[in-house]
Amino acid sequence: MKRTRGKKGRVEGRTTPHKSLAEIRQVLGDAPRTRDMLIENLHKIQDHYHHISNRHILALSIDMSLPMAEVYETATFYHHFDVLKENESPPPAKTVRVCDSLTCEMFGAKTLLQQLEAEDIDDVRIQAVPCVGRCNAAPVAVVGTNPIETADTTKVKSAIENNAFEDTEPNCISFVEYKKNGGYQLLVDCVEGKFERENIISLLEDSNLRVLGGAGFPTGRKWRILSEQAKPKMVAINIDEGEPGTFKDRIYLEQDPHRFIEGTLIAHWATDADKIYIYLRDEYAGCRKALEKELELLKQDPPCELPEIHLRRGAGAYICGEESAMIESIEGKRGMPRLRPPYVAQVGLFGHPTLEQNMESMHWIRDIISNGPEWFSNNGRHDRKGLRSFSVSGRVQKPGVHLAPAGITMQELIDEYCAGMLEGHDLYGYFPGGASGGILPASLANIPLDFDTLQPYGCFIGSAAIVVLSNKDSAKQMALNAMRFFEDESCGQCTPCRVGTAKAVKLMEKDDWDQPLLEELSTAMADASICGLGQAAPNPLRCAMKYFPEEFK
Repeated sequence: MKRTRGKKGRVEGRTTPHKSLAEIRQVLGDAPRTRDMLIENLHKIQDHYHHISNRHILALSIDMSLPMAEVYETATFYHHFDVLKENESPPPAKTVRVCDSLTCEMFGAKTLLQQLEAEDIDDVRIQAVPCVGRCNAAPVAVVGTNPIETADTTKVKSAIENNAFEDTEPNCISFVEYKKNGGYQLLVDCVEGKFERENIISLLEDSNLRVLGGAGFPTGRKWRILSEQAKPKMVAINIDEGEPGTFKDRIYLEQDPHRFIEGTLIAHWATDADKIYIYLRDEYAGCRKALEKELELLKQDPPCELPEIHLRRGAGAYICGEESAMIESIEGKRGMPRLRPPYVAQVGLFGHPTLEQNMESMHWIRDIISNGPEWFSNNGRHDRKGLRSFSVSGRVQKPGVHLAPAGITMQELIDEYCAGMLEGHDLYGYFPGGASGGILPASLANIPLDFDTLQPYGCFIGSAAIVVLSNKDSAKQMALNAMRFFEDESCGQCTPCRVGTAKAVKLMEKDDWDQPLLEELSTAMADASICGLGQAAPNPLRCAMKYFPEEFK
């Protein structure tokens, strides 16, 4: 739609919504109206009105000089925007979201959802939602932005009655504490020339640190590739961990945010980059408050000259964990993966070469440089090198994030770090890499858990999101849960994923699976999807058919 106005104050075919435009401008204030700020501005409207009306879509498109269709398509792409159609009534201002992903389903999410719906709480909407990143405390309900761990109806109703609708800031190490304990001194040493860029990159290569968001690409090699690119260059940090079963980044962020910030600033220096963008999943509202505050304190008292640091807010889209989809989202667009080549290291954020890194990878930079590459690489078992942060949930005595040697086996992890299985539960199977990582049976609990060790079994470790199943669980049911998740989270860009996940769900909902047809469908999805979501979506169903044949008799 053209943005030219006639003498009568019209926008080609539409009357200019003067009242709505005034409301939008009041909500946005002096926030930038650049194209990349579209999602941030949509958040402001959603936060203020608890929905986004059609008239506000139009007003925002005028205010930002964007086509109305583009604003609408972006807003409706993300789960956390409640976009109203013409004459549609707004939802209740307060929402309770109940996670129904893998671990939460195992611990009674369906029952909790039914109980809350039966309560018929006034002016409160009850929604089933995908993973909220607190799998260690399942089941989880989120009241507004306030997460209720090990939730039941009593806890949820109490939060509502006490008007506890906002997440609280975590008690993390503050900027003052971090700096007092030697924080940012390594960054200063780098900037002041006590280290050479080449030496730091070589050190990381020697450490065997690999990208800890899931792909496992060597971190040092990533830095080297970007260091060789022409300026301007960007650094983009991915804290969008939406993989069901993953919560390690949240734990580290709640404890020590400046450690990853310093690592990011060192990466910026080592690669001679220009700007830094941090992309944080929207479910981590308390972490966002803390991170905003700590970044502001850093900027007020910088240890050295700092680059521009931008914190961007996700909006509920699993696909944005994929590096190019995340870049699209930072640019204010729908989070649809890009075709490659070119790769983001060459053509990334705003068309510039970009170093995309997981937050945990940056968390270890300071320690690796300070202690030497051997400090990291000398850890490991079964001929593997390094450390891994395992997000463990499910039927174990001690769920949580466990820092353990790379290559540890599932059985060793349960016995040594998780205090064994829950009483009355025997190990039946496990997801080694979240919903997309496949499912392995208890008979394969002695495989080293690391990058490259699980592929022969049709699985991968990804972000090391371990979901432990017991003899009380069904691999068949968990595979269906995972496929429903992928159907919901498919960006829709490519047909094999969009149609394949939906077709797979319908086939898997039947008591008797058509296994040859499901295998044919899985092959098409894995071979023809353009990104990892569609390529990995068949892993759980294939593993269920292969390793748990007793469930199909």
